[in-house]
Amino acid sequence: MTDVKNFNVGSTNSTKKKGKSLPPKLIIQLGRFVWTTMWQTMMAKIAPRNQSGEYIRPSSQLRNFISTEKNSLYPAAAGRYHLYVGLSCPWAHRTLIVRALKRLEDVISVTVVVPSAIAGGWVFDQPEEDCASLAQLYQLAQPGYSGRATVPVLWDKQTKTIVNNESAEIIVMLNSQFNEFALHPTLNLYPDELKEKIDQWNEKIYKSVNNGVYRCGFAQTQQAYNLAIDELFATLDEIEAALETSRYLCGNHLTLADVRLFTTLFRFDVAYYGLFKCNRHRIQDYPNLGAYLRDMYQLPGVADTCNLESVKQDYYGNLFPLNPGGIIPSGPDMSYLLKSHDRDRIG
Repeated sequence: MTDVKNFNVGSTNSTKKKGKSLPPKLIIQLGRFVWTTMWQTMMAKIAPRNQSGEYIRPSSQLRNFISTEKNSLYPAAAGRYHLYVGLSCPWAHRTLIVRALKRLEDVISVTVVVPSAIAGGWVFDQPEEDCASLAQLYQLAQPGYSGRATVPVLWDKQTKTIVNNESAEIIVMLNSQFNEFALHPTLNLYPDELKEKIDQWNEKIYKSVNNGVYRCGFAQTQQAYNLAIDELFATLDEIEAALETSRYLCGNHLTLADVRLFTTLFRFDVAYYGLFKCNRHRIQDYPNLGAYLRDMYQLPGVADTCNLESVKQDYYGNLFPLNPGGIIPSGPDMSYLLKSHDRDRIG
């Protein structure tokens, strides 16, 4: 007992000699300054911004096209082209859906890459083309490439190069240029008579929804966030109204506009609602949008392209500035996607 008392006394005296600790207010101010500075530095790496703090998505740089002309640089062929995708990425998900709807699984092969916080980008489970990461594959295709190494990538196995890394263009090619080999060649997701309407929806949805959720999540000022969140839900409300009398965005014909919207909607309640602060409403709470999401999810082959756990793991686990603790939420319950949608009654 004597030793314990002596130790306690010594500790008390030692504490007194050190003087008073910093005031809590000063500690909080210092901590906030340090964290804000670090956060802004990290955000600058993953989310380039303008002077108003709005997220500005860089454009894709590799934009060649596959053609049905046999003498073209990249002629359509079975087994020649390959897709590199990330299961969590909504842009890459588009290509998997069109590949599944057109039944091109035996025509175009796929490799799934995974994000690595340590490597700072997408990496392979096993090396491909003697590359350990997607960034190395980009360098193989174009030595000196200085842009972002993003998915999806449409790769030409014959010339060892990247044909295209813009998802909006890749899905157009998958829809039209491989019909000779597709098991569903008559399915046309971009028909001539609907192109104008499809393009109008695509432009609106890209800015306010597809990229809009990122503009919310990556906003670096309150003003930028307010602008993005208002545009996002204004467009969702507009789509909700349109779906009241139309099974799909362009009537009763499934199109590329629906594919492009679906991949964002699928991730909305899982990631964007919480992590990206898009929390005014869940998609499942909209009568028409919720049923539309279930309708799309239940189309043949689509559910097989959806990986809920990869979405949660990659968004919450790898976007460190938005979720420093790296804790993966247990919910939400997405079993509602299998419930009846009753959308086929429209039209």
